[in-house]
Order: sequence, then structure tokens, then C-alpha cells
Amino acid sequence: MFENLLIGGMAGVISRTVTAPLELYKIQRQNNYLKESNIRNVLKREGIRYLWKGNMTNSIRVFPQFAINYAIYEQCKNRLFNGVKDDKLRHFYSGGIAGVGAMVLVYPLETIRTRLSLQMNKSHYSNPLDVIKKLSISQLYRGIGISTLGFGPFSAFNFMFFNLYSDFLSDKTDTTTSKLLSGGFAGLSSITITYPTDLLRRHFQMSDFSTEVPKYKGIVDGFRTIVRENGFTGLYRGLLPTYIRIFPCLAIQFWCIEKGKSIFANTV
Repeated sequence: MFENLLIGGMAGVISRTVTAPLELYKIQRQNNYLKESNIRNVLKREGIRYLWKGNMTNSIRVFPQFAINYAIYEQCKNRLFNGVKDDKLRHFYSGGIAGVGAMVLVYPLETIRTRLSLQMNKSHYSNPLDVIKKLSISQLYRGIGISTLGFGPFSAFNFMFFNLYSDFLSDKTDTTTSKLLSGGFAGLSSITITYPTDLLRRHFQMSDFSTEVPKYKGIVDGFRTIVRENGFTGLYRGLLPTYIRIFPCLAIQFWCIEKGKSIFANTV
């Protein structure tokens, strides 16, 4: 159990840190109503190192989230759903439960990271603790419903697609390339299905941050408002930068998981 927590946590931190500037660009595109929040302004007003702003908070969030996510996934796969004969369903069920559990436990850190990433020159918060002081519990958990609805299926599809692609590519290329490609394509496939929930989640997290942030009465109203004002394609705003980020991010994450498993296997 401990090794799965460590493997999942380190894989999450390494993959998110490497791709942090791409994640910042994705969040900015999803929240394009904040006109000043863009890569050009970040470089001009804050400097290149601020392309990683919010990454420390994100790493603090990512380690427990993906540690819990991967550990629960392994437990469910090997115990709870061990009797499920269809491997696709076994990975899907296990990944879904793992995703929901991990998201609920660490969600406030996701809200903190998003707000720190989208401010300019520390205009709202000086550090993560300042965010906690200024936000209520309900604000820290705002968007948890849509996040659970989105990350549960995302995690389920992720593990299912990764194993499907791994089986397909295992005899067509070397192991390292196979794992990198399988992780990258699993990320692309999963986010294509669940992306609108990620977009709406960011909007909920930024509520009360600025008068420019749209206000929704709930999940259904959020989807309706976005479609009414921007068309169906509005649900997929920021998808291209998400694709650009998620392929290397998930490729590195799953490669790190496989590498971690082999390291622990060789030390036993």
C-alpha cells in the first residue's frame, strides 16, 4: 500500500511540474473572461519563473491526490473487482472509485492553486495560506460537485485506455515508447470525453474572484449558460492547449508509474 502511495504521488508531481507552463496556459484559456491573465502578460509583468506560479500548491495537491488515486485504484483492481472477468471494466470501475475518493479529499488545494495561477502580481493573495484565510469552507469546496462528476470518469477512462493502448502497442515498439504513447493517448481520449466538466469546474472555482467571472445557479445552469452565450463549442474552449499539455503530462505520469513499479519490484 505504501509503495503505491509513493509511486502515484511522485508520478503526479513530476509530470505536473514538467508541464506546468502548459497547464497555466490551459487555465488561462478556460477563464478567458479575465482579460489580463495570459502568457504574454505573465512574462512581461512577472517573469519567466512565474510560468510555474501555483505549481508548489499544485504539487502539494497533486502528491496526495494521485497517491490516493493510484493506491485506491490498485486496491480496487486487485481486491474489490478482482472477480470481474472483463479487464476493461475492472480498470474502469477501479479508476472511477479512485478518482472520486481522491478528488473529494484534496479538492480545496485545487481551488487554491487555480486562484493563485490566475491572479497577476499577487493582486489577490500573497500565498496559499492567504487564500485559506480569505475563503470560507464553502468557497474552497465550490465546484466539488462538477469536479467529482468530471474527475471520476476521467480517472476511470484514463486507467482503462492506458491498459488498452498498452496491450495494443506492447508488441509494436519498445517498452519505454509503448508506455509513453499509451499514457499520452489515454490522456487525450479521456479528456475528450470529460472536458466540459473541467471547464465548468474552473468557472465555479473562480466565483467571487472578479466581477468578470460568470455566475451560475448550479451545474445544469452552468452548462446551459455557456451553450447559450458561446454555443456548443463554448463547452470546449481551451481544449487545444489542454491537448497540448495533457499528452506529455499523462505520458510522463504513466511512465513514472511503470518505472516506480519496476524499481520497487527489483528491491523486494
